[in-house]
Amino acid sequence: MESRNFVAAREMVAGGSWLVPTMNHELRLAKPPLPTWAVAGLQRLTGPTENLALLRLPAGLAATLFVFFFWGLARELTRPQAAEGAAPGRTAWLAALVLATSLLVITTGREGQWDIFANSLAMGGLWLLARGWQQPVRWAYGWLLGAGVLLGLAVLSKGPVPLYALVLPFLLAYLVGQPAHRQALRMRALATVLGAGLAVIIGGSWPLYIWLKVAPVARAVARIEMASWGERHVQPVWYYWPFFAFTGLWALVALASLVWPFARPRLRAFVPYGVALGWVLAGLLLLSIVPEKKERYMLPLMPPLALLVAGLLRYWQTQPPYPARPGSQPDAWLPRAWSALLLVLLLALPVAMGLTGFPGYGVGSLRFGLMGVAVLVLGVGLVREGIGRRRTGFLIGSTLAAVLLIIVLVMPVYPRWEARRDVPGRLHLRQARELPGFRGVGEWRSLDTLHVKQVWAAGRAVPVWHPTVAQLAGLPHSVVVVAARPVAKALPAGWATQVRISHQDSFYLDRDRNSAVWFISRLDPIEIVP
Repeated sequence: MESRNFVAAREMVAGGSWLVPTMNHELRLAKPPLPTWAVAGLQRLTGPTENLALLRLPAGLAATLFVFFFWGLARELTRPQAAEGAAPGRTAWLAALVLATSLLVITTGREGQWDIFANSLAMGGLWLLARGWQQPVRWAYGWLLGAGVLLGLAVLSKGPVPLYALVLPFLLAYLVGQPAHRQALRMRALATVLGAGLAVIIGGSWPLYIWLKVAPVARAVARIEMASWGERHVQPVWYYWPFFAFTGLWALVALASLVWPFARPRLRAFVPYGVALGWVLAGLLLLSIVPEKKERYMLPLMPPLALLVAGLLRYWQTQPPYPARPGSQPDAWLPRAWSALLLVLLLALPVAMGLTGFPGYGVGSLRFGLMGVAVLVLGVGLVREGIGRRRTGFLIGSTLAAVLLIIVLVMPVYPRWEARRDVPGRLHLRQARELPGFRGVGEWRSLDTLHVKQVWAAGRAVPVWHPTVAQLAGLPHSVVVVAARPVAKALPAGWATQVRISHQDSFYLDRDRNSAVWFISRLDPIEIVP
């Protein structure tokens, strides 16, 4: 998915159409273009680049906005709660911290794909909706029109998906069974309708343009995309049941906050428990009934889960550190179990770093030393303050510190971990394109369908080509061709009288010993001496 975005952005910057995107010189209409525009716009400012850290910057900014938009929404939802008088805004800030350090948010926010853009803008739309519905009628128009703009941009990021997976579950939870919320909406109905109309105009502008420009292709793509929901990546209806685990280190607290008899009496002073739980369950139901399922599709479930986690943490913060009958109360053993799990994870980190043996990460390295010191300090604190005294504030701080340690000291080793399967001496396309025989040849073609990851690695478009002998006879210049079999066998009979294969090599599609081999050659017209 990321490669598709980057390839399409590269072709925009190279002179392609920004309104009718292409990928490998073929129309790319399956996904709306706003995330591609963001990457292409960045390259307009910085120049063409293959630096992944730079290309992923728009997604990182979208993830940051996702957290801050959620903070705004959480602030609106928690403002009427009874506990807000003692510590205004604390629950919302804590929920934002939980969301920012959730596993799925971190992993999705570091990849330049569509989901983080769509969910971020949709979350901004929900914040402005909730804010507008709480304003005096004459002031509501600006907020609700702003919501329409953001929701329209969310549609330009991934079509109706964010509306279905994030906006609809929230609206169901916020309005069903909440007469006060419905009354606020009725009083601001005109502003809401205007905002919805603006969202339709913005979100529908690009699909309408595509329909007018390339209607036949658009219809074919629409049929394929609709069929894919029931045919590709099909998983059973219970596939998403461990969704709470994707909060990462907050998973145990998240699971506890979902248990109605336990959580509702504890959380209702801090968060609107019925709204938050309804948001989670409605989203889970809507995602589960769609046959196509992927882990990243669970991203819309993370915000309401973060709100529930924050509510339970706030409750524990208000309780004495030494509860009566500690052996029989969940409020005593749950934080201690959380402490123990966190301690086990922290102890495993330096062990794993030492066992990998990667340079700069093994025993004796600076990173290993920093990790060892951090684990020692946090471990002692967890035993004393977490398991011993059940101090929730220390547990929250330790969890945030653990996430920071993983991001700063562990995640940078991931490229080396992937490279462990590399076979020395084997070429990949990124290296093969730099071979002297292929330098300076501007046109590349593929005799078979080349995976988009390889198109990105080639550094240019590599469109599919099925040449005839007549086309080879009229070849005006040298061409680099790639194929899933030796190029001489992939060309039509009679090619040897028209072109010369002047350079041949092979490259591997993956890193391990069982990866497929493709072949790369340079074709020169007979009359041109290379």
